[in-house]
Amino acid sequence: MIRDASAASAPRRAGMRQVAKEAGVSPTTVSNVLNNPELVAEETRRRVHAAMERVGYLPNDAARRLRGAPSPLVGAVTLDIAGPFFTEVCRGVEDRLLQDGCMLMTCSTDLQPGREQHYLQELEKQGVRGVLITPVETDLDPLVTLAGRGVPVVLLDHRSDGRLCSVSIDNQWGGEQVATHLIELGHRRIALLGASIEVQQTAERHAGVRRAFERAGLDPGRGVLDVRVPSPDITVTAAAALEDVLSAADPPTAILCLNDAAALGVIGGLRERGIAVPQEMSVVGYDDVAFAAQLAPPLTTVWQPKRELGRVAAELLLDEARPGHRHQKLVYRPRLVVRESTAAPRR
Repeated sequence: MIRDASAASAPRRAGMRQVAKEAGVSPTTVSNVLNNPELVAEETRRRVHAAMERVGYLPNDAARRLRGAPSPLVGAVTLDIAGPFFTEVCRGVEDRLLQDGCMLMTCSTDLQPGREQHYLQELEKQGVRGVLITPVETDLDPLVTLAGRGVPVVLLDHRSDGRLCSVSIDNQWGGEQVATHLIELGHRRIALLGASIEVQQTAERHAGVRRAFERAGLDPGRGVLDVRVPSPDITVTAAAALEDVLSAADPPTAILCLNDAAALGVIGGLRERGIAVPQEMSVVGYDDVAFAAQLAPPLTTVWQPKRELGRVAAELLLDEARPGHRHQKLVYRPRLVVRESTAAPRR
């Protein structure tokens, strides 16, 4: 019999007992850190994970799942992961998941219900620990059914009716604040550039804008021009949508974009047409992403706690497995950030 010398001399894989000895805890504690982390103090978890790294221990996740241990994978189903808003939100999710030894798998629906359904089915097949989702539609029944099958679900940037945990933004308040700012500057005709009105966040911001007009004694039917912009590649599609805005019978003096990426496209499109911002057209974004303050001119926008939103959503998801868990509905209030892209209209 010929033996493979390299195989014979290969080092043995580090085991749980070696990790326990390195961390100064029992093998049972190491097992709990891997399979039931909620039973172990945070400091002890950190010590055990550090010991795993030092000795090169790699848990066998397939074997752990056969024993009933939760998967380290968490799915995030977003409207568009390429958008800077969801990119920052998912960084917040990752930061929190990492503390419990979990990792994130992201998916983009592009506002397509069929894609959303496909991703949810595949994530369930993978046995993920749970799903964070920004739903395309307002009907939550399919997600409640998924949770009933043992897959924890937390709504991300979307309000709940109480049947699921949720972390969301007061979008109506944000829409009202930015519209009030424009009205106080003297604008009476505003274009709203955004995604489908069926998306909850978009609908709520529209409602806030209309409420601001009504509170100012103005008719939102006359004052608001609604322009739909496809979500994928919104910077490009928003610039293209300018033609509808500028060719309107009663053109607006301000453009409210329902995210900063759209505002970036709008400012570029206006510049190409020789229209000065804000002297000839005011432009407002939404989200206050990293580039907003660096635009020329710096963008007036609405700040949202993006990383905090993700971090708290991940915390709620991890909490689903703990005894005595109760569904929570957390709502953050955004904040208007006035910069140099808005001014009083010329006319």
